[in-house]
Amino acid sequence: MATFISRSPEETLQLGEQWGSEAPAGSVIGLTGDLGAGKTQLVKGIARGLGVSDRVHSPTFALLHEYRGGRLPLFHLDLYRLETHDQIAGAGLEEYFCQPEGVAVIEWAERWFPKGSRLEARGSRCTFRRVRIEVLGETERRIDYENFGP
Repeated sequence: MATFISRSPEETLQLGEQWGSEAPAGSVIGLTGDLGAGKTQLVKGIARGLGVSDRVHSPTFALLHEYRGGRLPLFHLDLYRLETHDQIAGAGLEEYFCQPEGVAVIEWAERWFPKGSRLEARGSRCTFRRVRIEVLGETERRIDYENFGP
């Protein structure tokens, strides 16, 4: 597991941009952390790294925002309002958990991948990055991440 200490929202954005510029098709990035931890800020950076020029905002009420026009499509999901696998499946979101033609970023990923579960991306083309963002101070964040899959 790797750790990055972000000392500002811009540093979080820059980390996301690096991840987006390196992300292969089929990547799934699962984000966990409290409200206001910086999950959406990280997604904005990932979008920028993918070359997405659209304004990125949290899909809390829409559940999903798709951004195209970059190097790869970005599928930004937010599971905050869904509590069970059945609700997530019923909303039709499972298909985005391994998108071979794009990058899926899932906020509140613990709703689908409970703590302690073994995370494995489905299919040989999918990689999964589990990310935990912890608030250390007003602008300081600890970002722990671990990769699974090929």
